[in-house]
Amino acid sequence: MSQVVRPRALVLGFVLGLVLCVLTPYNSAYLHNPPLGGGHFPLAPFFIAAWLFVFSAFTGWVRKGAGLLSGLEILTVWVLMVIFSGISYAGLAQTFFVNITAPFYFAEDGFRWAEALQPLLPRAWYPDAHDGGAGMEAVRTIYDGLDSGWEMSWVEVFRQIHWDVWIGPLLAWGAFVLLCFFVMYCLMALLSKQWVVNERINFPLLRVPQLMGEALDKRGMGTFFRDRFLLVGLCSAASLHLLNGLHFYFPHVPEIPTLILAGSYFPKYGLFSGYYNLRMYIFPAFIAFAFLAPRQISFSFWFFYLLAGLVTGILYVSGMQIPQAALGVTFGADFARPEEAQIIGAYLIFFLFILWLARTHLWCQIREMVQPLRLWKRKAGPQGQVDGAADEGICAADRDRERPRHETWEASPWPGWGLLLGGACLVWWCRFFGLPMIAAVLVPMAFFLVLIVASRIIVQGGLPLFTVTAAPSDGLIGTFGSGFLGHVGLLATAVMQKLLFLNLRESLLPTLFHSAKISENVRNHRLWFGVIAGALVVAVALSFVTMLALSYKYGVRDMNMDWATSSTIATYENVQRLLDVPAEPNTWVLAFGGVGALVMLFLVFMYYRVTWWTLHPIGYLTAYTSGMQMLWFCFFLGWLCNHLCLRYGGTGLFNKGRVFFVGLVLGDFLMGGIWALVGMFARAGYNVFPL
Repeated sequence: MSQVVRPRALVLGFVLGLVLCVLTPYNSAYLHNPPLGGGHFPLAPFFIAAWLFVFSAFTGWVRKGAGLLSGLEILTVWVLMVIFSGISYAGLAQTFFVNITAPFYFAEDGFRWAEALQPLLPRAWYPDAHDGGAGMEAVRTIYDGLDSGWEMSWVEVFRQIHWDVWIGPLLAWGAFVLLCFFVMYCLMALLSKQWVVNERINFPLLRVPQLMGEALDKRGMGTFFRDRFLLVGLCSAASLHLLNGLHFYFPHVPEIPTLILAGSYFPKYGLFSGYYNLRMYIFPAFIAFAFLAPRQISFSFWFFYLLAGLVTGILYVSGMQIPQAALGVTFGADFARPEEAQIIGAYLIFFLFILWLARTHLWCQIREMVQPLRLWKRKAGPQGQVDGAADEGICAADRDRERPRHETWEASPWPGWGLLLGGACLVWWCRFFGLPMIAAVLVPMAFFLVLIVASRIIVQGGLPLFTVTAAPSDGLIGTFGSGFLGHVGLLATAVMQKLLFLNLRESLLPTLFHSAKISENVRNHRLWFGVIAGALVVAVALSFVTMLALSYKYGVRDMNMDWATSSTIATYENVQRLLDVPAEPNTWVLAFGGVGALVMLFLVFMYYRVTWWTLHPIGYLTAYTSGMQMLWFCFFLGWLCNHLCLRYGGTGLFNKGRVFFVGLVLGDFLMGGIWALVGMFARAGYNVFPL
């Protein structure tokens, strides 16, 4: 049933998003508290949304009618909060200022960056700190903080910021970030109908808030929360984290372990050596997401992860121990062994599979782009009459236009033209800042290829945490060598990649696809997506200002920024290594990448053509990710419960079990939010999701 999202929901989501945009970096960087954002189902947005469901149900009970907000409106509020909280920290701002200041601040720490890197830095991207320029004082202040900055008010801190130094880089990078967000927005608009309507992807991460929204709209929240299966699940998760949280603050209180170190049961060498560091994490909410995901997918995640460990052992016993040094210099944090290069070829084939599945839909979009007057001519005729010749061959997207907007997606030319325009601007950006023409085309294509595949894995598989194995540049350098990028282009590629396309824990594109699913029943699409577009602009500006003020007041060295600093330094060190010794096309990357492409071709064929096939291709794509190292056991337990419910109890037991697992999610996030609030005052917080 379609609904109109009222302005009150959009305003509330925007205001709460602004609050989280400021509070998230302060909470994580300064207070060292459990992250309010983080992952693709972040803590604070759902904690607030859950209480909004309760509050709206209460107002409906008081008014003897509809509540203050509908279920769809609360989902809208949730999406806006996820966007703001993601951009404000791990999705963008966490590493931004370290990224553009590290070549100057650490230049004298034995890295030889003053002579090796600084001459290559694009002036528009960095503060004017070359050769000890005027911006060097601003750079030092970012890391050391203002003198007595802890005692200053926020107004005084803002007055002390070197705005003349930062305004140029902020405008340049702000333009790049918004341009990338615009391309992501166009990709969402281009592919959302295919994924949501045509393929009917399940979107497991949305199932819990959707079920709560349905209960609210049917005025059944009381029945929903009184369900004994839900209460058992909620109390189980809440009791676990109540006990472990008390243990965190009072060590004499016993705890229930949520991590099992299973690697000690396997030998360090031999056939099972790939399991030497095996760990089993127990996260009740993540087990629930696995239960709610399609059984074929949840099975594939843990199966391929264990199979990858076995492959490592097989290579060992067969004498094919390829050293890590054979990979050369890599930018992917999880890219540690040559056999992991399989993922590079697998990503390419799966991307082509996504396009092949969407071939009819994309053809309709292309027709909309090249024939903008076609529908206008048809509508210009007598009402109710359609010329037979004109109607012949009209694609489904054209017919959709004859139906009310809220009943289906409209086929529109703007996503296609916007994607072409945004892509052309990115190519110009890369070319202007030093990349050769071929590289200026291939680098953005590689960035968004990986991002589209990662988004598909996240939204279809229900992964609350996802990391890429090999960086986009690893595939390009392994295939063509580093020379085709040029010296300036190599540096520019690494910096752009580090900013938006390497750490995908809170990437924007999966959230946009989630928003497309939520908007399936929204009538006022234009206003709804217009507010989201405005939220992106405001979130980028506010996150930059917030992180700059925090750095000036407290200093990066005294905040929880160790990962941001070390990973950025590693990026620049890798660039320096490749400048000193340029890389040639890597034989091992090409060989294993080819193997990965062949394996993915086989998996795609079997998945698409053989009905009894039980393995989903996206499981192979996550086999070597650090995220799956933490999630595989949760997916095993979720798949096992799903399988047993359907096998021995049918849909009746499955529906009861589903309510139990919804309770696990609510219990986890209820206690996570409570302990996060306690941590803000105690200056140390128990982390429900220690990722």
